[in-house]
Amino acid sequence: MDRYEPLKIEEKWQKKWEKEKPFKASEKEGVPKMFLAEMFPYPSGAGLHVGHVRNFTIVDVLTRFFEQQRLNVLRPFGYDTFGLPAENYAIKTGTAPQEVTKTNIANFRKQAKRLGYAIDWDREINTSDPEYYRWTQWCFLQLYKKGLAYQKESYQWWCPEDQTVLANEQVEGGKCWRCGHEVEKKKMKQWFFKITEYADELLEDIDALEWPEKIKIMQKNWIGRSVGAEIDFEVESGAPKITVFTTRPDTIYGATFLVLAPEYVGLDNIVSDDAKEAVVKYKSDALKKSEIERQENKEKTGVFTGTYAINPATKEKIPIYVADYVLSGYGTGAIMAVPAYDERDREFAEKFDLPIVEAELCDFDQFGTPKTTYRMRDWLISRQRYWGCPIPIAYDKEGNPHPIPEDQLPVMIPEVKDYKPDHTGRSALAKAKDWLEVEIPVKDPKTGKTHMEKMTRETDTLDGYACSSWYLWRYASPRDTEHAWNPEATKYWEPIDYYCGGDHAVAHLLYIRFWCKFFADEGYLPFREPIKKLLYNGYINAPDGKKMSKSKGNVIDPLDVINDGYGADTLRTYEMFIGPYDMDAAWDPRSVGGVYRFLNRCFNLLDNTKKVDNVVIRNRTIKKVTDDIYRYNFNTAVAALMEYVNELYKVGASKEDLVTLAKLLKPFAPHLASEMLEKLKADDEWPKWDEKYLVDETIEIVVQINGKLRAKLEVSVDDLEDEEKIKKMAFEDEKVKKYTDKGVKKTIFVKRAKLLNIVV
Repeated sequence: MDRYEPLKIEEKWQKKWEKEKPFKASEKEGVPKMFLAEMFPYPSGAGLHVGHVRNFTIVDVLTRFFEQQRLNVLRPFGYDTFGLPAENYAIKTGTAPQEVTKTNIANFRKQAKRLGYAIDWDREINTSDPEYYRWTQWCFLQLYKKGLAYQKESYQWWCPEDQTVLANEQVEGGKCWRCGHEVEKKKMKQWFFKITEYADELLEDIDALEWPEKIKIMQKNWIGRSVGAEIDFEVESGAPKITVFTTRPDTIYGATFLVLAPEYVGLDNIVSDDAKEAVVKYKSDALKKSEIERQENKEKTGVFTGTYAINPATKEKIPIYVADYVLSGYGTGAIMAVPAYDERDREFAEKFDLPIVEAELCDFDQFGTPKTTYRMRDWLISRQRYWGCPIPIAYDKEGNPHPIPEDQLPVMIPEVKDYKPDHTGRSALAKAKDWLEVEIPVKDPKTGKTHMEKMTRETDTLDGYACSSWYLWRYASPRDTEHAWNPEATKYWEPIDYYCGGDHAVAHLLYIRFWCKFFADEGYLPFREPIKKLLYNGYINAPDGKKMSKSKGNVIDPLDVINDGYGADTLRTYEMFIGPYDMDAAWDPRSVGGVYRFLNRCFNLLDNTKKVDNVVIRNRTIKKVTDDIYRYNFNTAVAALMEYVNELYKVGASKEDLVTLAKLLKPFAPHLASEMLEKLKADDEWPKWDEKYLVDETIEIVVQINGKLRAKLEVSVDDLEDEEKIKKMAFEDEKVKKYTDKGVKKTIFVKRAKLLNIVV
């Protein structure tokens, strides 16, 4: 028999799969379907890392597991290609993002094929392909028609270096996550999706999801529904009244001051002339902090506006402060401070020597209006970037927005020579003068006639999350030119059965649920939740336990592991064996070698078949591995296979043993398993166990009464650990009963001796 040469075996099977396309999926009536996918990867120049490998291999193990059970399985692949990295690289090198993306995708595809993933490559999608973002733009227009895509002015994080708006999670320590430049807050007109319209349904449907509990809790907290009331406070100076939101309106008699967020609309009208300079400075400093930093500040800061409000319950004057622990996006951006009942308010009151009044609780109906508010805000979706999906909007001479007609989609990304934003902060799209001008049909409201009018295109592009909010449905019919997703194909394949990721626990998952509910309401989807089961995997860290990063020089390249002679099967199996899939784990080079030796032993068994009957251990292993995969206990499934191989080396392996081993091994090490099955002339259908061979092994317990043998009990190996159960079985035995009917003084169980002594 040949020796185990993983690279040679893997090349053989990868060529075979490339030619025969065994993973190509199609709708098959009467056959149960199974649709699995991982979260969209971003194809960086560095390619796949071992963290990707863990994520993708979990999906692949389940894919092959269900294929071997002869289900109709769909496992596609795609790339989330828009965003700052490719744009920054273009600015730095002059290389078009289109070219960089094309190169990076080719590299990712090559690596994924080297890993032997069971992917239907005919369904590969790329968010920066015009045939894809045409439909992203179509999705935008559907939301726009219903008033769920709209514009408003708001303060946003702004990177003056990258000249773009940043999301909260892209600001780290007051600096841009990408270039490291200090960011600032800038008030500007932006596009939003009205996700808050679906806040209640998004919250109420969470409990029914088959998702990890920690992810469901994170989603609930992000939505953050609060039930309370809005109360109006008159301002002594005659400025517009201040409306506060509170979850404790019954404490209004204890409200001794008001606090406004630095971004509070109308703040300028409230601040007195004497306090203006101090308030302006405080506001400027506060806007440089992230909301997380503002909430985590242990020491309360603030400044008096110089103005007072009137408590509607006590009719007393109370001072109005500005403080950064109040957020503009929560409630009204103003709170009534009740230091006797709120810890943060108490800290603020003590710092500024303000009254703390322990007033009685009251019925608030006469002062307030019931109100429900949410921590979640509407989704900011516009970015000042060239490399993104163009927003299909144009503006007339008065600056009014008009949707681009659907028959003019896609709005293509024009070629430009300079990828830097222009001097006003608009994306490089603003430099494409020919592209900017467009003619839009406009209907005259008086005559009803339509005429063509010259307009100027929107130069903002969509947040990348928009592109990844619908791709699971595109997978059902990725080449359809008439629909974003084909109704029949979507009905067959969707919703997705298994979705796996190790990031995007909140935003992406909320956005995809929001779009699903909206498009269900519009009649485009026959379901309201897009994901049946979510698997959320842990990270693979460096050997020292630290997170892998290029800057630290501790990234493990999967191709290095493969090309070192270990092969893809070793890498795949190791990443499933490293620990529970949902826990972080540190890379251990020694264990990689151990897994390689295990696979080598599997291969070498082919040269040593014997006529033996291992029916019991074979059936137990089948059941154990099957159950473990269904429970996502991939590490213990691999451990069970290792134990099985150890047993086969002790007692010998029949052909049936080896066929079973190869079939159970295939989800983890598909190349080696395929080679073994070919040599054994066997198919790969998942094996079934026979219950009659799963009877637990039994042991004998001796029962003595006053030192004399009176009975013997047959118990399972597991029952040996349960002393109370053994005692109960003994006292129910007829032979024991007749000696113990007058009473028992004590019982002594000696597990090691398998002895139960009863003293009567």
